[in-house]
Amino acid sequence: MRGLLVSVLQLLAGCSQAERTLPGLEWRVVADVPLPGAAARFDYQSFDPTSGRLWIAHMGADEVLCFDVRTRRIVARVHDMRGVTGVRAVPALGRVFASLSEEPGVVALDAATGRVVAHVAGGRFPDGLAYAPGPRRLFVSDEHGRRELVIDVPTFTARPPIPMGGDVGNTQYDSVSGLVWVAVQSSNELAAIDPVEGLVVVRAPVPGIDQPHGFLIDPTHRVAYVTGEGNGRMAALNLRTMRVERTYAVGEDPDVLAMDPGRGRLFVAAESGVVAAFEARGDSLVVLPAYQAAQAHSVAVDPATHLIYLPLENVGGRPVLRILSLEKR
Repeated sequence: MRGLLVSVLQLLAGCSQAERTLPGLEWRVVADVPLPGAAARFDYQSFDPTSGRLWIAHMGADEVLCFDVRTRRIVARVHDMRGVTGVRAVPALGRVFASLSEEPGVVALDAATGRVVAHVAGGRFPDGLAYAPGPRRLFVSDEHGRRELVIDVPTFTARPPIPMGGDVGNTQYDSVSGLVWVAVQSSNELAAIDPVEGLVVVRAPVPGIDQPHGFLIDPTHRVAYVTGEGNGRMAALNLRTMRVERTYAVGEDPDVLAMDPGRGRLFVAAESGVVAAFEARGDSLVVLPAYQAAQAHSVAVDPATHLIYLPLENVGGRPVLRILSLEKR
């Protein structure tokens, strides 16, 4: 508890007086839904707005969970996902892709049933995933392999990997430019890949960020929000100019980011248990009240209901999916 309090105080201290918090908002726990499996670490989540299904990587329990946000029930549970890290739902394909770190590789799941339909072995520590619809290729950050894995989705076969020049963090597809962006932790930069040519075409430094890992592309505002595992800050990288406009304090050891596009709200979940919240206002962010909960380092948002989802590994001895709202008092 003391560590969480310190992280929140550090977060507030990193903001100017004018940025502290937007008054009149408060976090409310809507529900704590018990989840199956061991009280063990979670990793990435991926929400499918077409079906109302939230796919959750239960990394420590070696399984992928599918949660129906409408009925608030688990509707699929995929076992034997050894060290599952990343998960990415692609509604247009009826597929969900998951990266496995302990028996390194990537699997494709049927989005309706959760059944494994394809598997490709490879990599040292497959992590974040992005799908490029033009060439129909899946890009997977191989964190310790210092490269990006590439999979041809129609045949589900591996293509030549792309060396990144350092340990890599998350991977994101930019629907506006058609590029695949990768966080390169060792060199403190974002790199962009042409998904057709399979080549790195842009390298953008992110000054003020130490060990970038988690990031999120905001296609509307043409900004990449990049967090630093090493210094607990987030940079707003302008994708038009490739310059960092500003940095913001977030929780210590930030991990997963999510955005509510309808409200323009950004959430940054950290290993320290702090969920920082912001609202996009023009070219800058307004700081919203932060939330804290032990192990709250993975976050997802339902854009229709604006509810926020935090899988927590141990609440009273069992895993729980905490559903939250951030509303006016």
